[in-house]
Amino acid sequence: MSDVQLSGVPVSPGRASGPVVRVTEPLGEPASTPPPDDLHEEAARIAPAAQAVVARLEAKAAAASGDAATILSTTAAMAGDPALVSQAEQLVTAQNIPAARAVYEAAANFTHALASAGGYMAERVRDIEDVRDRIIAQLLGIEPPGVPELDQPSVLVARDLAPADTAGLDPALVLALATEEGGPTSHTAILARSLGIPAVVAVRGLLANDARALAVDGDTGVIEAVDPSAPPVVAASGGPIEWDGTGRTSDGHRVKVLGNVGAPADAHAAADTGAEGVGLFRTEFCYLDAADEPTIAEQRKAYTAVLEPFRGKPVIVRTLDAGADKPLAFLAQETEPNPALGVRGVRVAFDRPDLLDRQLEAIAGAAADSGADVSVMAPMVATAEEAGWFAERVRAAGIARAGVMIEVPAAALTAREVLDAVDFVSIGTNDLAQYTFAADRQLGAVATLNDPWQPGLLRLIGLVGDAARETGKPAGVCGEAAADPLLAKVLAGLGITSLSMNAASVRAVGASLATATLADCERAARAALAAPTAAQARVAAREA
Repeated sequence: MSDVQLSGVPVSPGRASGPVVRVTEPLGEPASTPPPDDLHEEAARIAPAAQAVVARLEAKAAAASGDAATILSTTAAMAGDPALVSQAEQLVTAQNIPAARAVYEAAANFTHALASAGGYMAERVRDIEDVRDRIIAQLLGIEPPGVPELDQPSVLVARDLAPADTAGLDPALVLALATEEGGPTSHTAILARSLGIPAVVAVRGLLANDARALAVDGDTGVIEAVDPSAPPVVAASGGPIEWDGTGRTSDGHRVKVLGNVGAPADAHAAADTGAEGVGLFRTEFCYLDAADEPTIAEQRKAYTAVLEPFRGKPVIVRTLDAGADKPLAFLAQETEPNPALGVRGVRVAFDRPDLLDRQLEAIAGAAADSGADVSVMAPMVATAEEAGWFAERVRAAGIARAGVMIEVPAAALTAREVLDAVDFVSIGTNDLAQYTFAADRQLGAVATLNDPWQPGLLRLIGLVGDAARETGKPAGVCGEAAADPLLAKVLAGLGITSLSMNAASVRAVGASLATATLADCERAARAALAAPTAAQARVAAREA
């Protein structure tokens, strides 16, 4: 590889080089034979194995702090999930299979449900696989896959990294990260930014090289071999991130810094990290694995648990984002030839307005129960007419503020008319990118097209920002584009008034905004819009 450069999607800035350490590959499928001699004894091994994994992860969480501690604690909770353990125990006795195989198959049921849900939920599949492999390794008495002990500063190379692996990294020993899979919304990207470690993901051909030392450029996405005898280049550490908790530029222009949440644990993590509220509350968790639609009372209770940490603060709740490409059993939808372009998001509500009305009643009740300042928005809106239809139903349910997601290019192109129909909009950059570039956001082979710095995407965002300024209404960004501290300033310069992201990035973005004036942000935005490529947009914005 000495004469070859590889490239991927840069997700955390900085440049570092040093010796390569490869992360252990995930475990393969455990055997389904021989059958256990004593089924009940074999099933009884699963819970203690899961608790041993929980204990190790909780010990790591106790030794960590901030975002890393939160992610390790969340992973520990997943490892001890009674539903996973119970299902695996039942599989041992029902199918006469070893405990390790039963854990593998039980986890597969969970990952299938998450993958079917799509979007954010599909991105959590890697979390379940990590927990699965840790429990199986405990049952088999072998070392779990993951990051080996580092005895010198090194560049980590992996197919992908599990959340617990990433959260446990020591920035003093990890010079940089490079993965063959993953994308801008992966845990690797989120935690690398939080820890200040240069990182590049979706590097095709990375694992096929035999280089003993690599240079990783987290600004350009370029990876190249370097002399293994050369001393490591240690990326400068940003140290603890200081932020006063109010999102604004250095000259006082307000840009709210909010959290993305999809479950009670996410809400507590966002609140603990100082998020000013919630810019995207994904309600799909309430519907996963449900054979029947949850009752209004069940929904109300579930939503209240998420809203409670934000009493008195703004929370934007997104109504059910499901459909043919995110199937839910009780919807009973027909098969579609191209489900990503079919009946999904708000289009389900057009067919089943009763479903939407019941959810809105539950949201209104949860708002009253929690004391949060709740607004509601619809996913996958394409036209101003659709936006107006949704807003009418929201207001009829007694909820004062109605908005919509801008995830479809048509909605961005008609943002002025859409904003006339609603109180606010929020740009889902993850979906807007994949629809703009016809590139599946889950597919590593096209991850470069989903780079949020793509000028084509930035120009669409700019149209929405212009419309927001003209109408005097808020326009937020709730995709992972909001989590990039440099891009956050560009978005502010494009007219975006709030940024919503995973908890790990809240402080870094808030601190970044505080280093620039609004005029600085506008100058960086103009430079990025004029660039011909994503890589050049990054450079132009940084120089501006």
